[in-house]
Amino acid sequence: MTAIDTLFPNNPPKLVMFDLDGTLVDSVPDLATAIDAMLHHLDRPAAGVDKVRIWVGNGASTLVKRALADSLHETDLDTVPADVYEEGYKHFLIQYNKVNGEKTTLYPGVIEVLTKLAVDECIVAIVTNKPGRFTDQILNKLGIHFNYVISGDTLDKKKPDPDQLTYCMQEANCTAAETLMIGDSKSDVIAAKAINVPVICVSYGYNHGESIHDASPDAVIDSLIELL
Repeated sequence: MTAIDTLFPNNPPKLVMFDLDGTLVDSVPDLATAIDAMLHHLDRPAAGVDKVRIWVGNGASTLVKRALADSLHETDLDTVPADVYEEGYKHFLIQYNKVNGEKTTLYPGVIEVLTKLAVDECIVAIVTNKPGRFTDQILNKLGIHFNYVISGDTLDKKKPDPDQLTYCMQEANCTAAETLMIGDSKSDVIAAKAINVPVICVSYGYNHGESIHDASPDAVIDSLIELL
């Protein structure tokens, strides 16, 4: 019995919402390339893949602030001067637009799970904090398609606020009891639990260096293959 079967013993969920980065795709190599190019532009040392992997998860703006704060040997994002952030963010967007999708790869099981959900006639959606143009870029390059795509700039608020999830459920005309969230971070768990949506998390994703078990999702899996 899979984690989905346990949470939905009678019928499969009508709507399955997926986080993108760290859940369906490993996008850190491209993000790190863009971050390091931005830092080089500002005459700051490169951050590298390992640091970027910890920083990812709250949208492009926060990622840039974390990189800039780290280059100042600070942990408080508010220490980054506004003009430095604005220049850095602008340059990051330029660089990420150039490389987005080049080294980004699907995690094992993505195609198989999406195929199975299609057979079960489930509505599938992306709910991500990544800006929309970059989300669409990745989905198009990797050739995966969803009924709904809710990005970080679709609404005023993004995860861990539940607004994106609520909006997606309204668009799909599904209740919390008919919906499942699959993600990789505490932001996914907090957003889902705020509106009583069951949530399954993958153990391999981007959760700021913390164990996803500590966030207490309804289930943790080591591979999407476990959902089959």
